[in-house]
Amino acid sequence: MRCGEVRGGIAAIRKSGRWPGRLRRLALGLVCALAVSFGSTALGSVAPAAASFDPAGFDFWVDSAMGPIKSRVFRAADGNTRRVVYALDGLRARNDLSGWEIDTDISRVLPQWNINVVMPVGGEASFYSDWIAPSNTNAQPVTYRWETFLTQDLRNALRDRLGFNPAGNGVFGLSMGGSAALTLAAYHPDQFRYAGSYSGYLNISAPGMREGLRMALLDAGGFNIDAMWGPPWDPKWLRNDPFMFAPLLRDNGTRLWISSGSGRNGPADAVNSAMDAYHLGNAMALETIALANTRAFQARMDSLGPSNAVFDFTPIGVHSWYYWQDEVFKMLPDLSANLG
Repeated sequence: MRCGEVRGGIAAIRKSGRWPGRLRRLALGLVCALAVSFGSTALGSVAPAAASFDPAGFDFWVDSAMGPIKSRVFRAADGNTRRVVYALDGLRARNDLSGWEIDTDISRVLPQWNINVVMPVGGEASFYSDWIAPSNTNAQPVTYRWETFLTQDLRNALRDRLGFNPAGNGVFGLSMGGSAALTLAAYHPDQFRYAGSYSGYLNISAPGMREGLRMALLDAGGFNIDAMWGPPWDPKWLRNDPFMFAPLLRDNGTRLWISSGSGRNGPADAVNSAMDAYHLGNAMALETIALANTRAFQARMDSLGPSNAVFDFTPIGVHSWYYWQDEVFKMLPDLSANLG
């Protein structure tokens, strides 16, 4: 299936309002669509004019098995240390600042709600996971140990050096970071009682997903996905698939906020269309795939009985920071009520 066929299938689905049997063929188109811009911070996204480096934050360095890792910390306006949330980046996370700081205003807004915001920096293509080996396709010098870093090294350093509460925290992320947020909450419920996923890939065992992720990691820095969770038949893939570990989230009582756009662009994307129709098309395709994944995850949660989850599906929205920022602000009252 070519990229043009993927987009044609998306258009047909939108026109008919149904998800026909061609959804499987659309999923197989991930090999094309994901390879271009899965979780990219360069989707031509429309960011608020005020968003940029926020001088109110400070660099917080912590030693780890990967070497010193920087996070950016934004303190709650009232100075409390009880209410803490981690914001996770997308696949093309940079090593200087988080996309959340560069492309959104959450670092300015959430502290005014008396929430301490922690933005880990780096982790390109990592899924914030503990890998089994360094990638051998790009001479990666160390093995990623992001889950250990977030749940031990960073967590303990925030407690010991800043007095931050190490329990009852929140975690949210977009795309790659959305999937990772649910994984962290599932396996570390004492640390994370709240998890949010925006445009996350929450059914990675679906047809085409593993192949698409392989191509996406190669495109985003030349990473070999076999170094992450092993070959496709390795149980580690199931361990990191939200669709598979959904019962843990339900049993833990984790408060979840799960969202996805429709893949349909709106007025806010006018600049995208004028400046870079190619990236906008990819953002539409990726969000449609994220929608299918998120709907599958919703069906899985529903099959388990009542759960502590909110699902928000917007009629307009592509894979872009503009929409992820909106979703954070929509979630904010619920997040605030469930921290600390």
